[in-house]
Order: sequence, then structure tokens, then C-alpha cells
Amino acid sequence: MVYSYRGEDVVATLDRVCRTAGYPKTIRVDQGSEFVSRDMDLWAYQRGAVLDFSRPGKPTDNAFIEAFNGRFCAECLNQHWFLTLADAAENLEAWRRYYNEERPHGAIGNKVPIRLTKSGGVTSPSP
Repeated sequence: MVYSYRGEDVVATLDRVCRTAGYPKTIRVDQGSEFVSRDMDLWAYQRGAVLDFSRPGKPTDNAFIEAFNGRFCAECLNQHWFLTLADAAENLEAWRRYYNEERPHGAIGNKVPIRLTKSGGVTSPSP
């Protein structure tokens, strides 16, 4: 069974997250089909957001997400053997909350990311 994340899925996720966190002025994305889509382009246009595309084959254009992907693999994906989709969702949500609400980040002065949001430290909404 193969799951894919399409442009409309990205838009739905962005709408859900942005209702709480606010809408960005710019979003750095790669050339994946989910980002190079009419759905994503229309969403960004309607909200006055700029889609800043990295150059094809240049992961250094988006070093922050590449570093995050490495941590995500090492700290979450490589630590679990997901038995079902529900098991994966539960473990990924637990890691997301830990990463955003408990784990200090050196790039932001060893603070927990949730403390930097407008919510004043209120925990993340459940998906």
C-alpha cells in the first residue's frame, strides 16, 4: 500500500496549522509535486504568501529542513518499527509534541519552540 501527500493535502494541513500559528509571508519548498501544484499556488496567492522554491538538486538551498529531516530520521523513524498506520500516527504525534513542546533547540537559544509562538506556551492542538 502506497500513500502519497498531494497538493490538496498540503493545503489542508497548512490551513489547519495556520489557523492557530498564523499565516506565513514566505514558505520555502522544494520541487516536489505536492508543492508545484495548482492547489498550493492558489492557496499561497489567496493568502499573500510567496512560495520560495529551492533549486532542483540543491538541498543546501533548504539546509534547515535537511537538518530537520536528519534529526527526524535519527530520533523518530529509526527508533520505531511501526506495526500499523495507527501505530505510526501515534508515535509520530508523540515525537512531534516532544520536538515542539519539550526539546530545547540550540538554534533558538536552547528554548522550546512552543515558547516562541503567539500562544504563549499553550500546547499544540491535536491533529
